[in-house]
Parts: sequence; C-alpha cells; structure tokens
Amino acid sequence: MSQSLELLLIQFMMPDNDARRQAEEQIKRLAKDPQVVPALLQHMRTAKAANVRQLSAVLLRKKITGHWMKLSPVLRDSVKSALIESITLEHSSPVRRACANVASVVAKYAVPAGEWPDLLPFLFQCSQSAQEDHREVALILFSSLTETIGDVLRPHFSTLQSVFIKSLQDESSNRVRIAALKAVGSFVEYIQTENEVLMFRELIPHILTVSRQCLANGDEEVATIAFEIFDEIVESPAPVLGSSILPIVQFALEVCSSKGLEANTRHQAIQIISWLAKYKPKSLIKHKLVNPILAVMCPLLAEGSKRDEDDDLSSDRAAAEVLDTMAMSLPRKHVFPPVLEFASMNFQNTDPKYREASVMSLGVISEGCFEVMKNKLEKILTIVLQALKDPEHIVRGAASFALGQFAEHLQPEIVAHYEIVLPCILNALGDVSPEVQEKAYYALAAFCEHMGSEILPYLDPLMRKLLEGLHSNRRDLQETCMSAIGSAAAAAELSFIPYAESVLELMKIFMVFSKDEDLRARARATELVGIIAMAVGRPIMEPILPPLIEAAIAGFALDFSELREYTHGFFSNIAEVLDDGFTQYLHQVVPLAFASCNLDDGSAVDIDDSDDDDATNAFGGVSSDEEAQDERRVRNISVRTGVLDEKAAATQAIGLFALHTKSAFTPYFEEALRILTKHAGYFHEDVRLQATIGLQHLLTATQEAFPGSNQLSRETKHVLDTVMDLYIRAMHEDDDKEVVSQACMCTAEIMKSFGYNAMDPYITPLSEATLELLRQEACCQQTDDTDSDLDDDDYEHDEVLMDAVTDLLPAFAKCMGSQFEPIFGKFFEPLMKFAKASRPPEDRTMVVACLAEVAQQMGSPVAHYMDNVMPLVIKEISSSEAANRRNAAFCAGELCKNGAEAALKYPT
Repeated sequence: MSQSLELLLIQFMMPDNDARRQAEEQIKRLAKDPQVVPALLQHMRTAKAANVRQLSAVLLRKKITGHWMKLSPVLRDSVKSALIESITLEHSSPVRRACANVASVVAKYAVPAGEWPDLLPFLFQCSQSAQEDHREVALILFSSLTETIGDVLRPHFSTLQSVFIKSLQDESSNRVRIAALKAVGSFVEYIQTENEVLMFRELIPHILTVSRQCLANGDEEVATIAFEIFDEIVESPAPVLGSSILPIVQFALEVCSSKGLEANTRHQAIQIISWLAKYKPKSLIKHKLVNPILAVMCPLLAEGSKRDEDDDLSSDRAAAEVLDTMAMSLPRKHVFPPVLEFASMNFQNTDPKYREASVMSLGVISEGCFEVMKNKLEKILTIVLQALKDPEHIVRGAASFALGQFAEHLQPEIVAHYEIVLPCILNALGDVSPEVQEKAYYALAAFCEHMGSEILPYLDPLMRKLLEGLHSNRRDLQETCMSAIGSAAAAAELSFIPYAESVLELMKIFMVFSKDEDLRARARATELVGIIAMAVGRPIMEPILPPLIEAAIAGFALDFSELREYTHGFFSNIAEVLDDGFTQYLHQVVPLAFASCNLDDGSAVDIDDSDDDDATNAFGGVSSDEEAQDERRVRNISVRTGVLDEKAAATQAIGLFALHTKSAFTPYFEEALRILTKHAGYFHEDVRLQATIGLQHLLTATQEAFPGSNQLSRETKHVLDTVMDLYIRAMHEDDDKEVVSQACMCTAEIMKSFGYNAMDPYITPLSEATLELLRQEACCQQTDDTDSDLDDDDYEHDEVLMDAVTDLLPAFAKCMGSQFEPIFGKFFEPLMKFAKASRPPEDRTMVVACLAEVAQQMGSPVAHYMDNVMPLVIKEISSSEAANRRNAAFCAGELCKNGAEAALKYPT
C-alpha cells in the first residue's frame, strides 16, 4: 500500500483537476483499511516534499480515530514514537504543526488509558529546549491537547502556568510568545477551582506586557490574540477577571485610542469593552471604569470623514455599539450624565465631526437611558434641534437620527413637544442632502407612530411631502416614505380616509413588482396596505380587499423571505379589521403561515480546521468523512435572520387568525397548538414572544369554540394545561425578560378570565414562579457578573418585567378573593423591597398601585398589612408628582375600605 499511496499523494498535489479527483477516490478507498495508518506514518516521516509530509499528517489525523482500536499494541507504540520523533526533528513548521495535531488525537485515547506516560514529560522538556522550534511546538501541542484531554491536563496547571509565564517572556522568539498566548487562551474553559482562578489571574499581567511590547514593535497580531483571550475570560463562568478588569480595560482603551493601529486591532479592543459592558456591568461600576470608558468612546464617535455604511470595523460605529450596550446594561445614572456632558460641551464645537458625535451620542443611549432622558427633554432637544439647522449635512443627519431614536424610546413625553419638533422634521424632509432626507423620514415615521389627534394639524403638509417621496425614483426613499405614511395613518385613524384612496392606488402598483431589486419595496407596500386598513376600518376596506389579498398571496411564489414576513403581518392586520369576516380567507392564508413556521432555519455551522492550513482545505471530501467529525471544532453558528423574522410574523398571524375567527379556526387548532408549543421553546426570543401571545389567543378561541356548561370542555382544558405549563416554565427558565413579561401578562389575563375553579391546579406552581420573580431569582434576572459584590439597591431592575410581575398579584387576588391571603403573605416582603427609600420613585409607585388593586380584590385580609403599608402610602400622598398622589390616594381609599378597623389609627 505504501508505494501506491505515495504516488496518489503526489498525484493529488498536481494542478490537473481530473488527476486530483482520481487520486481522491482511490485514497478514499485505501483509507478504509487500518494499514493506511503505518503507510501514512511512513510518508509523514520520509516523503521528500514537505507538502506531501503535511498532507500525510493531515490524513492521518482524520483516519486514525476510526482505526486506533484496531491497531496492535506494537503498532500503537510505533505511532507514538514516530510522532515524538517528527515533532522533534521535522524542519518544516507546517508539517510540525500537523504532526502535533495527530499527537493530540492519539493522546485522546492513549493518555487516559495510561498508554502514553512519556508524552507530558516530553512536552515539558521541549518547552525548556534551547531550540525555538521545540519550544513553539510544545506550546502548540499543549493548546491542541485541550481539545482532546483538557481535563487530564488540569492537575498539571501549576507547571503549565510556569511554562506559560516563561514563554510569554521569551523575547528571543515572537513565534513562541504567540504560541504561548494561544495555549493560554485554550485553557480558559477549564478554569474551575479558586486556585486555578488565582493562577490564571497571574498570567494576565504577562499577557498585557507582551501585548504592549509587540504593539510598540509594530506587531499587532499578538494584541489581537490577547483580545481573543480576554473574550474567552469575559464569557467564562469562572470569576477569572476579578481586579484584572482594571488593567484589561486600560489596555483596551489605549489600543482603541491609537489611531495608528489597524482597524481590526482597534475594533477588537472596542469589542472587549462592549462585552464587559454586557456581561460584567457591575464590575465596571465597582472598579469605577464607566467614566473612563465613556471619556474614550464618545470622542471615537467623531472619527472618520468618509463613513462606509457597511464598514463593520469603523471605530465610530463600534463606539456607538459600546454606548448602546452600556446604556442598556448599566444603571442609567452612571451612563447618562457623562454622555450629556460630552454632548453639551461639543454641540457647538468648531469641528463638525464633534458636533455630529454630540447629537449621535444622545440618540444612541436613548433606549437604555429613556427614563432619565424623559426628564431632561428640554435641554436635550435644544442641542438636537440646533444641530438640525447645522450647515454641515453630517450633523443634520445625526440630529434626524437622534430625533427618530427619541421618538421610538422617549414616549410619551416626546410627543408633548410635537409643536416644536414636528415642524423641524417636516423642514428637514426638504434638505438638500439625500442622507439627511432619509433620516428625517425615519424620524417622522417614528414620531408619528406614537401620535394621536396631535398629528391632524400637520397631516396635510405631511402627506404632501410623503406622496412626493413616493413618486421619486429612489427605492430606499420610497420605502422610508411608506413607513412614515403607515405611522401617519395609524395616528390619524379615520382622519386618514381622504388620503387612503390615492395611497392605496399607488400601493397596488408596488404590490405587483416581481424583479428582485423591487421586492423589498413590494414588501413595504404590502405592510402599508394592512396598516391603512387598520386606520380606516372595515367599511372602507372590505369592498376593495379581494384583489389586494390576491396580490399578497401571489407574492409567496417569489421566494423572498422579507416579502413573506411582511405579508404575514398584512394578513394579521386584515384579520383584525375583518374579524369574523376573515373566515373566507383562512383556507388560503393558514397553510402559508404554517409553511413559514415549518421552514428550515437555515443554520450554518463553521468548522475550524485552520491548524491544517491549505492541506485540509485542498483535500475536500477525503478529509470530511464521518470518523473525523468529533475532531472538528465548531466555531460559529449563524441563522438566516430573514427566515427567523418570517417565522415570528407567521407565528403572530396564527394567533390572530384564531382570535378573530374563533370556531371557524377549529380545523387548524391541532396544528396551530403544535406549532405554537414548539415555538414557545424556540432558540430566538422574537419567535418565543409571538408564540407566548399566540397561545393566549388560541386559548380564547378554543374556549369560544368549545364552551362548557359548568366546567371547562375537554378541548379547552387540554389547551389551558398546555398553555399554563409553558407560561410557568417560561417564568422560571426563559432568559429573555420581554418573553417572561409577556408570559406574566398573559397569565394575569387568563386568571381574571377563567376564575378560581379553572385555575386551581396551577395556583401553587404559579405562586412559586411569581415569588421567584419578585425575589429577582428567575433565569431572566441573572447576570454572568459573578466578579462583583454590588448590592441589589445599587443596580436597577427591568421596569417592564417587574410591572408585569406585580400585575400578577391583583390577578391572583381577583381570581382567589380572600383565599389569596396566605400566598400574598409570602409575596409581601419581596414586594416591599421595591418600596424602600433607596429605590427610585417609579418602584414605589409600582408597589402602591399593586397594593391598591390587591386590597380592592382581596378584601378584609388586607388589614393584616395595614401598619406596614400605610406609612408608605401617606408618604406617597405628599409626592410632588400629581400622578403619584392620585395613585396613593386611591390605594389609601382601598386599604381603608377593606381594612376599616385597622385604618382607624390613621386619621384622614
């Protein structure tokens, strides 16, 4: 075999494709025989050409897994000896690395069985060798061994730490230092014990020292590897960071501030800051790193004169992502003041890039800092509206973007300023810069979406501008205009009727586009028709819907996921408009929704075979047989976002179809329940959220389709059991706060609707899940930040989530009446934690509102809590906020009415 295999290996390296294919087929056939192992071993050691030796080693790594147990003990020993010899004597670096990878695979079987006791002593000896090649390959093999016998290496970590430190300090060899860095990074996932954590922390200063030295010498690759290690550390479940977060952040800030470095290096430094903000926010606060980070990130927004929208490595874009992450992850009191100070100092800067950065920074943080920004709107709007008049288009564009962000996130307070904001946005629609125009249309769409009758005085000039945009030749502008028209229609409602006909006639044109480049505009048009239908109502729309629905259904033949997504949304809106009148379309649209829900996710898995360099990639099918799969490292999993969004839209549509057609939806109940149940456990939160809502809709439809006399029908009981099990599981286990919030809200509605007898089987598990959420111990309330010891009062909770959780308590009280008292007793203490003086005013308001509703529904047992509650209520009655005073007064009234005797000690 050996001679024929050598010829085939040489043939495979030839440029002739036919010759390569023939060689590949014959090698595949020979590789099924265990004797391929000694043959490949011989060529790995003796072939004259380095590329043939490397290819032999690559093939041996792939095939030895399947053949190892079939080899005789003598042959196994010869394999191990040959590998050590090749690692020691091989002159070619790629071949040496390939041999090390073979040794790693053999070690997977031989070391745990005690059959290769010489391997680790040999590697430790190599790591101390005077020869650079030996030191490098030892570290490469240590790194590779973590993939196969990482746990076996843990007892040797103390020795390995010494090797790593010495190798990181090896100034005579950059290759050794790089190999040492990679080896250090490969051990992060095995750090578990406190002693291991402490030993690893001792490595971090050496990693930073090496990185700084190499950057000073112009070698950025080492810093890049260091950031990859820090990535691993940040995501490690072990508290590896500790106080090391301080020098790591300082180093990252140095790198991202150095304009002379490569874009990729700076981007990785910024990315580390972003990861720390996301996963270790409490540590950033504890070590007082928030202000230093913001002091660097805000000016980075001013970098770049020619921004490429698709440049993912641009420093300004990366810095904006850091600001957004910090605003979303950290308490707003830490993020907003420094950003506002930066904006206030720079919105009149002579450099237009800094003026742009000042308003951009405010727009970026508005989602995370919405609560505090609502109270500073006048000052913020002064900055942004001045920027909207700036002579430089980049500043005006940033101002339009910021206004759009405010319109999305600073509701409802921003709408109160419509008299000064809306005319400015309308004026910006006529800007000479197309970029400013587009962002102004975005701002207009976002602003109008939350307006009601306030929009009416502006509706006519607004629609004139938007119809002008629709008649332009720019598809992107047309799409933005459609979005803005949809927002205007939703705000104006019936007042939009005078404009509906002309817009719908235009949309009919868009809804028959079939060229690939026009399908996104067709999707937007389809969406807009549904929004207009919601605004103007059934009498106007029902007569003209059939051809529009026919055009929407025809779009499914075009195989464009975004069009299908928006069409499902269109059908959802039409179902709401027509209600039971939508029944006539069920046979056409339900199968389409089911088909989208059952689509393959399109996930793609990237395999890292990089250590084998070109040899692996060149060998195609020969190197990808089943036996080798367990040796490959999964590096990344991605999913086609379009399909995911389509699934979410289709899931929402199923729930709404059921809700509005009820008994007519009966033929689809079983499949709908199967899909919604499956999607309630889907990997992405957007789909889980829509499934959570859809399950309640399906339950409502089932109850109406199968009414029971004195008790639930069998069908309704089955759906209720399924739904409650899924909701309770989500409350305990789902890691997304929005999904859990929705599960709580749906549960509250179901409890109020179904009553105590139907809900009795679920009261105990529901109360346990609610208590866990009140104590902030549920999965969605956990952070990975184990390195910090901040108190809960130093850190904010999610307002939407806790509002939904506290809505459950009145639902319990309404469902159970006075029988709720024993359960409420368990809830009371964790609820009152939110009423402490150290908590923000919104928390105390939330508690008072909850107590008022509980008192109203639970009745006289509330008297037991009067002495604990009334001092809080009396304090809130004297609040400076009128809404708080009204809320507290209502609560006091309910407490006094239901706990009359206990209330006597509290004079009016």
